[in-house]
Amino acid sequence: MAMLRTSAVVVLHLAVCLAVPLPCEQIVGHLEAEIQRLVWGIEQQHQYIQELHHSQANALQQIPNMHLGQGTFHRDCSDVFAAGNVANGLYAVRPDGSPTALSVYCDMSNGGGWTIFQRRTDGSENFDRAWVEYKHGFGDLHSPDGEFWLGNDALHQLTRDGAHELRIDMEDFEDKKRYAQYQNFKVDSEEDQYQLHLGPYSGNAGDAIASSPPASQQKWTGPGSETGGIQFSTYDHPNHEAATNCIRHDKSGWWFSRCESGNLNGHYYKGPYQAMTEDGVVWYTWHGWWYSVKSVVMMVRAADVEHRPPVLAQLPEQPLQY
Repeated sequence: MAMLRTSAVVVLHLAVCLAVPLPCEQIVGHLEAEIQRLVWGIEQQHQYIQELHHSQANALQQIPNMHLGQGTFHRDCSDVFAAGNVANGLYAVRPDGSPTALSVYCDMSNGGGWTIFQRRTDGSENFDRAWVEYKHGFGDLHSPDGEFWLGNDALHQLTRDGAHELRIDMEDFEDKKRYAQYQNFKVDSEEDQYQLHLGPYSGNAGDAIASSPPASQQKWTGPGSETGGIQFSTYDHPNHEAATNCIRHDKSGWWFSRCESGNLNGHYYKGPYQAMTEDGVVWYTWHGWWYSVKSVVMMVRAADVEHRPPVLAQLPEQPLQY
């Protein structure tokens, strides 16, 4: 509104200048001063929004954890499944070594035992978040179709011990479905910047993550690799130069090996899109760089889920009700 008012003032003053040329220098001086005031006001508003964002993000760190006794919870959805629970839904788990209980959504299809840690369905949740928000998680975990990120701390706890698999299920706006699956999936601790490790790929969506880094960023863990993985980055916590460049237009937290490769936390578009940058929910080996997929579910499970013995736990045999 302020900019429209300024435009009207500029047009009016220019008309006066044409009619009466003598005071134009004075009028231009007034216009420049008014523009400077508007720029200052916009900068102040931007600074206020940033401070509000950071204050809310920092407040998340003050939320107390729920500390528990020993031997009362399953370790993950793999254990929930091994104990005979076959219904999709929310369960309480506690990974080995974690003093904190997690409420997680378990998917018992595709062999069972999957812990969902990311879901995109309709763009209702903003994934352009600060580091601390990705650390603790955000979104609607309780709804079967809710969008959420479980949290990088939780993801580290779930994958720190033993071998795990990553599965990514995707659907496009033509109702076609594809998936990507990786062995040896692991996320390091915050101390190591939630570094991601991946092993061999399988599936029909293509390997849009591990196969895509340019020569200058060949640090990705692929099949047989002994190097470190890609560190997680957000707009307020970029971990390498490539991530800084990616975040400028991708607007999300992600393991950036290359901006336009596989970023499933990008901006949600309600249909295949045309944009100035490849900032959508992109899996380039399926639909290229200029297609934002309709829905995504990312989930993890123990590699030995079919062979795990049941774990005795004080849990109900049905999903938690909310």
